[in-house]
Amino acid sequence: MGMPSLPSSPSSPSLPWGKVPRELSARVPAEQRGPGRGRDSVRLLVSRGTEVSHHAFRELPGLLRAGDVLVVNTSATLPAAVDGRAGSAPVVVHFSTRGDDGRWAVELRDPDGRGTTRARAGGPAQTEVGLPGGARLVLEEPLAGSDSGAGGRLWWARVSGAPVARVLGEYGRPIRYSYTTRDQPLAAYQTVFALPSADGAGSAEMPSAARPFTARTVAELVSRGVWLAPVTLHTGVASAEAHEPPYPERFAVPEASARLIGAARSWGGRVIAVGTTAVRAVESAAGSDGVVRAAGGWTELVVTPERGVRAVDGLLTGLHEPEASHLLMLRAVAGRAAVERAYAEAVRERYLWHEFGDVHLLLPG
Repeated sequence: MGMPSLPSSPSSPSLPWGKVPRELSARVPAEQRGPGRGRDSVRLLVSRGTEVSHHAFRELPGLLRAGDVLVVNTSATLPAAVDGRAGSAPVVVHFSTRGDDGRWAVELRDPDGRGTTRARAGGPAQTEVGLPGGARLVLEEPLAGSDSGAGGRLWWARVSGAPVARVLGEYGRPIRYSYTTRDQPLAAYQTVFALPSADGAGSAEMPSAARPFTARTVAELVSRGVWLAPVTLHTGVASAEAHEPPYPERFAVPEASARLIGAARSWGGRVIAVGTTAVRAVESAAGSDGVVRAAGGWTELVVTPERGVRAVDGLLTGLHEPEASHLLMLRAVAGRAAVERAYAEAVRERYLWHEFGDVHLLLPG
C-alpha cells in the first residue's frame, strides 16, 4: 500500500463572493516586479480577530513577541513537472507523492503553452507514458477513496528505465499554472527553510507561505527572541480547479520541535504556523490533550472548524481561492467572521493571490 485513501470531502469552505478577480493573481515573483525589490517585497495583511491592519512583510519581526514560536516546513520543492508522451499525444506528468512501495501518485495534464493547466483523465490502467532519458511510466490504479473526482486525476504509477530522482533532476521543472507569466527556475520555488531530503522526497508544489522569508528576516526574528521549530510535510499537487480536500501526505515532527512547541505554553509564547502545511503537520502530532509529541508517517488529517486546532495559536499563510479547502483551516484557527472580514479587505485593497502573492497573518484577537 502506497499511502492512505483520500478522506471524505469536508463541508463547503466557500467565501461569500465569486472568484478572485483575475488581475489580483501574482504573475511573477515579487523580486521581478521592479528594481530594488526582493522576496520580502510583499504586503502583509494582519488579522487580530475581526480587526484588520496592513503592513509590509518586512515588518513581521516587529509584529511578533519574544517567546513566540514559528513552525516552519523544511520540505524542498521538487521539479515535479515532466514532459512525456502517452501514445502519440503529448502530456505533462505531475509527480505528486512518493509512496512507501516505490510507486508515485501522478497526474497527467494536457500542455497548452501557458502552464500545464488542463487536467485529463489518467486511465485506463496500464496506460504507458514515455518519459525523457529512456524512462517509462505505467499507470496501475487510481488513487483510491475519492468521492470528489480526484481518483480520475491521480493515479498510482510505476517508473522503470531510470530512477525518478534522475528524471526529475535532469528533465523536470516546477509545476506552474496559467495565472503566472512564464516558467521560473526551481530556485524561485524554494523557501529559505528548504532542506533536500535524503530519500528524494519533497513537495510537488512549494510551501509558499514561507517564500517571503529571507536570511535577514530570520536573523531579525531570532535576535528579537522568536524561536523556529522545523517540521516537514511533503505536499502533493493542489490543482485549483478541483477543490478536493488535502490528500494524505508524509510528515515528520522531530522531538526537539515538539518540545519547543510545548515549552512555548509554559513561558506564554504563541505557536504560529508558517503555512497550512505546517498546521497539518503539527496538528497531526498533537494529542487530544493538546500536547505535541514527536511523530511521523502519513497524515489524513483535515483541519476543519468542527475539529478545531489543538496546538496552533496563529497562522501565516497566503491568500486562497474562495472554494479552497484551506479556508476551513483558517476558520478553525481564527473563526469564520475573522476570515471573511480579512478576505473582503484583501479584495478591496487589491492584495495579490497565489504562490508569488501577498501573505496573511492570523493572530489571536
